[in-house]
Amino acid sequence: MDRAERAATLRRWALEAGFDLAGVAALDSFERGPEYVRWLERGDHAGMGWLERRVAERLEPARVLEGARSALCVALRYHPVAGEEEPEGDLWPRVARYARGRDYHNLMGKRLRRLAARVREAFPGAGTRWTVDTGPVLERELAARAGIGVQGKNTCLLTPAGSWLLLGELFTTLDLEPDEPLADLCGRCRLCLDACPTGALPEPYRLDANRCISYWTIEHRGEIPPERRRDLGDWVFGCDVCQEVCPWNQPKNLARESPSDEPDLRLPDRRRELDLAGLLALDEAGYRERFRGSAMQRAGHEGLRRNAATAMGNRGEARYAEPLARAVKEDPSPVVRRHAAWSLGVIGGATPRRAPRAPAPPACPP
Repeated sequence: MDRAERAATLRRWALEAGFDLAGVAALDSFERGPEYVRWLERGDHAGMGWLERRVAERLEPARVLEGARSALCVALRYHPVAGEEEPEGDLWPRVARYARGRDYHNLMGKRLRRLAARVREAFPGAGTRWTVDTGPVLERELAARAGIGVQGKNTCLLTPAGSWLLLGELFTTLDLEPDEPLADLCGRCRLCLDACPTGALPEPYRLDANRCISYWTIEHRGEIPPERRRDLGDWVFGCDVCQEVCPWNQPKNLARESPSDEPDLRLPDRRRELDLAGLLALDEAGYRERFRGSAMQRAGHEGLRRNAATAMGNRGEARYAEPLARAVKEDPSPVVRRHAAWSLGVIGGATPRRAPRAPAPPACPP
């Protein structure tokens, strides 16, 4: 095989492995590397200190694997899921869609591991290394280089089939013909910037994690500063607003593609019945049973209870007073107790300032 035939073969194998999109990227240094460095220097990464480590590998992807010459980039669609209706209640509509089902690291990792084994079997001597959001890899940059999509103004990877995609990579020492990048898909549209409830997108293609709901509800540990709590609205884990308003993610456009048929991406029954009060009261054993194999474990047991308490206060409904008062008295975590007390004060005092809802997007892509 020549390099083009090898690339076509690996792309086909990726689709056979269950991925929805695949493309090949060259491993030259990123031209936009200085932008990443400036992003770090501004402190836009907030408390995510690991993003400051192994910067050279992030900007020079060939360093990820000794002798690497190419990366096979893959994407898995996680929304919509065939046969699944949007959840109801006060909890799951405010959990980012990617986190409702099984942890994508495990789901995609198994497929990439099998794909890597197939590559090594077919090409003896070929080196491989796969990653899923865990290695020192700028995944969206690589996926854009591989022609899977482009970086949108909300910094998500955007494709003509939307942006509800999980990304992974298979680095290899094989020499593969790279794919052509796509053209810009955002045009003059700025719906995502205008809709962000906290102003975390101060300009196109820049995310300030210090103001991002996803950062505070997932990555931040301990107490959320009081001045930030109102801005989080009733989001419990992550935030989808900037994707929800994107014209490429509207049902009319998504209907052109087959929905995901991956059952592991569906919200399981053992979690679906939970509401905010139930999450706040969940003990350690219940947490382990309900959230086994879930990406929501990233926030931790304390973090999820803290977020539930904050969401209750921002919803401002009297029905939450009793479970919040119980948490103030009985919860073993001082962080959760203080957040529950804050929410009780909000419910009993001034009308809460909930995060604004996103405006209705246009019916078709720009």
